Amino acid sequence: MDYIVEYKSIIEQFAIEGKVLDIHPYGEGHINQTFLVTTDKKRYLLQKMNTVVFPNIENLMKNISYVTEYLRGKNVETLHIVPTKTKELYFETENTNEYFRVYDFIEGTITYQQVLDKHVFYNTGKAFGEFQNYLADFDASVLVETIPNFHNTIKRYTDFEKAVKEDKLGRAKSCKTEIDFLLDHKNDFSKVVDGLKNGSIPLRVTHNDTKLNNILMDAKTNEARAVIDLDTIMPGSLLYDFGDSIRFGASTAAEDEQDLSKVHFDLSLFEAYASGYCSSVAESITNKEIELLPYSAFLLTCECGMRFLTDYLLGDTYFATKYPEHNLVRCRTQFKLASEIEDNLDLMNEIIVKIRNK
Repeated sequence: MDYIVEYKSIIEQFAIEGKVLDIHPYGEGHINQTFLVTTDKKRYLLQKMNTVVFPNIENLMKNISYVTEYLRGKNVETLHIVPTKTKELYFETENTNEYFRVYDFIEGTITYQQVLDKHVFYNTGKAFGEFQNYLADFDASVLVETIPNFHNTIKRYTDFEKAVKEDKLGRAKSCKTEIDFLLDHKNDFSKVVDGLKNGSIPLRVTHNDTKLNNILMDAKTNEARAVIDLDTIMPGSLLYDFGDSIRFGASTAAEDEQDLSKVHFDLSLFEAYASGYCSSVAESITNKEIELLPYSAFLLTCECGMRFLTDYLLGDTYFATKYPEHNLVRCRTQFKLASEIEDNLDLMNEIIVKIRNK
């Protein structure tokens, strides 16, 4: 495909500098289509946004604009939205109703797809902690939920129970152990939702996709430069971000590893991330949030497994699958990981206390 022919007219709707020399696909993202655009002046990222996942593009882009402008006001390196020539945050095609946006390309950076060592994971924790700390006094209530109830574990559990009861495809008999795991932990999923509701946990700006590959690291120093992929910026709890980072980064296996003997919770990686994170949020985190940091890792891992299991029972309508049991395999890896996290909660609490007392 000649991407210049395909997208040159799109990129030229934006206030870019220079003459377009090249356009080609870029990155490993699965939601939006991303292209690297090279002009004779500089480089840009052009993205075609996924309106199935994000049906309200206007609110999505407003969220990103609010947060990035606020960070830039604090001299924090962040994504920079390149406006259209008519000063809009995005461009909508007339006939096909496709939505595009452009960012400046942040030069001299790299991303990692997996945790290679404790130092990288420490830097990841530090970066997401700094991101949270910079936004600690931002009014999160001005942000819109781009994916409603994304981390509402009470609703997630209700959806799971409904899927089990209806069992439309007769799959419940093949996952009784996994169903029982969630039923046995029914009363363990509401702490954060309840805390946000009663005010004991503060409402904050949350990233909601705190994976390692959403940090741009300096290519020379390996220090974090910028937090990216801000599509899921929403109001929520910092516990969601911390817990999901641990779920993703402190596991010894891939999310869909079929051999559960390879799936373990790495306590040393938890300590590395927590050390970086806690050092950054020391001034803004509350005692209640500190208390729940280890629990959040268990909660978010259970939530992820719950979503995989619910989708499996419903016939794989949300997550893309490569074979019929793919979501069930994913669910099992999460529940194996969650069980090990649960077994280590006391040690995790001791680690947090040790970090805080340094």
